[in-house]
Parts: sequence; structure tokens; C-alpha cells
Amino acid sequence: MSKPTSRQHGWTSSSEIREPVPEPSYAERVRTLVYRNRMGTLSTNSKKHPGSPFGSLMPYGLDGKGRPIFLISTMAVHTQNLERDPHTSLFVSQTDSRGDPLDASRVTLIGGVSKVPEGERGEARELYLSRYRNASYWVDFDDFFFYRMDIADIYFVGGFGAMGWVTADDYYGAGVDPLADDSKGIIRHMNEDHRDALLLLAKGFAGVDAEEASMTSIDRLGFHVRLRAGSEVFSRRIGFIREARSKEEAREVIVEMVRRAREGE
Repeated sequence: MSKPTSRQHGWTSSSEIREPVPEPSYAERVRTLVYRNRMGTLSTNSKKHPGSPFGSLMPYGLDGKGRPIFLISTMAVHTQNLERDPHTSLFVSQTDSRGDPLDASRVTLIGGVSKVPEGERGEARELYLSRYRNASYWVDFDDFFFYRMDIADIYFVGGFGAMGWVTADDYYGAGVDPLADDSKGIIRHMNEDHRDALLLLAKGFAGVDAEEASMTSIDRLGFHVRLRAGSEVFSRRIGFIREARSKEEAREVIVEMVRRAREGE
């Protein structure tokens, strides 16, 4: 079998060895992904066809622990399935990624779903309606109730070569990335106004002399870019030179890295 060339992997030299680029733990990445998204696929065990999964598109809220909360009707098929068998999974995928969908992060939460206890319904209602104001029109209907998922295990895929199981305890103990609420705006700004800077960063910090570059994700420790070099299209992660815990700090770090990359040309 022939050995892959440096061009196929986007390296400038086949002898170049780069240190692993730091990035958040899988648990933190899962917690952030679930926080940033609002919709998933809930798979229940079919009551009509026992043993077969039944998938439903499902909006969800999150409590302070990170447990998904659903507002569902007792008339819905998935609710009837849950009443028979509470075992379920919730699949959530990154919705703002560009390019190949298989490069996007996604996660499967596995656990049991049950009605929120009466004493906790007020808090669940407040949390859910803070995400879905329109739900106020049917939240008090007699057939609607709040349900909550207690997570037993998690499987995470962060793109090519990044995958693994995450324990529920690690997930519950992880924090949401501090750039989560600002990441979409940062990515849009970099891709619309600073594509030349992304090319410089790819060359200076990833060793890739690319013709096209677009940022696909960002977190406190760095970001991912999708690159085109010749006929090859691939992704690379570029680590920050220091941690950024706000959009202002991220801007300062990126500006400094661009300056260093330009000086190294």
C-alpha cells in the first residue's frame, strides 16, 4: 500500500511533526453541543412494533444539571411509547457546520425519560419557556406534561477520528464553553471579513498553504477551519496561544496570532 503524501494530509513537509492541538474534553464538547442546539431526534421503543426504534423530531430545554426537558402531549405516539418503556435516546447534531455533514459534531444521549415530579414542574416550565416562548400557547393544555431525561451514558462523535463514550457523571460535571453564546457571531465575522487572516493562520499555525479557508467552530482553546489546498478539502484545528474566555479575549488572541503569522511569512 502506498504511503499518503504530505499534500493529501495538508502538511507542508512529510518530516514535520506537530504537537497535538489542545481542545476541550469530550464531556465539555458534549455539554456545549447540547446547550447550543434546541432540537434533536428522540428515539423510543415502538409500542405498535416492539423492538423497533421510533424516531421523533423533538425540541428540548435543559435544566441546570444539563438534563433534557421535553413538553409533550399524552396523545403523541412517542409519549405512549415512553409510558410503556422509558428507555430512549436523544440524538443531537451540530446544525451550523459547513461542508461535509460527517465533519459536524454529534452526540447520542442514552437514558430514561419520565414525568417531571410535581414539585419541580414550575422550574421546568420556566426553563422550557425561556427557550420556546411560543410553547406558552399550549403549555397549560390538559394533555401536555413536562418530561425529563436522566442520562445513563453518552456517545460522542466530533468529526473524523474523534469519537468515544462519555460518562453521565463527566457530562454533568462539565461546563458549557464560555464562547458558546458568541461562537456563531465570531464565525460569521471571520468568514465574511477575514478570510485572508484565516489563510495566514492556517499556514502559520497548521502548516497548510491553502487557497481557501473557512472557520467552522470555535471554543476557548482554539478553532477548526475547513481548507482547500489544490484538489484536497480537509479540516484542521488551530490552537490558541492562550485561553480565551470571552469574545473580546478571542479577538485579542486571533489578532496577535495573525500578527505572528504575518511576521513569519
